[in-house]
Amino acid sequence: MSKYTLSTRNPWNFYNVVDGFFGDSSNAFRSVARNSFKVDVKDQEDHYLVEAEVPGFAKEDIDLSLMKGVLTISVKKEEEETEEQPNYIHRERRVQSMARRLYLGEVDDEKISAKLDSGILSISVPKKAVQLKRSIEIE
Repeated sequence: MSKYTLSTRNPWNFYNVVDGFFGDSSNAFRSVARNSFKVDVKDQEDHYLVEAEVPGFAKEDIDLSLMKGVLTISVKKEEEETEEQPNYIHRERRVQSMARRLYLGEVDDEKISAKLDSGILSISVPKKAVQLKRSIEIE
């Protein structure tokens, strides 16, 4: 009797390819995606509504930037114990840092607004007014 198990793998699945190349290290790649914060982007006719789940972060911990149509949401929080504990055997500090980049294209960067409410960051990104047709007067 054979002691081998038959397993089927989809050869076109990205994680299966990574598993085959790196062994079990693909879990590290998957955890990077899972450990990032969730973002939803809604296309509202005249603007995009971006909603990011950032529980536990204050507005001082969040940085928003826009460059060449790419909106970057970065969060960073450093936690350090302030209690004085002499002769400690183990002490840790925690730093959380994550970023998401979203390509939104041509937007009106002067009118972007954002608010943070109950761990949800809402960003309104107005679309740049595009004039599809313009009449040209002949002299």
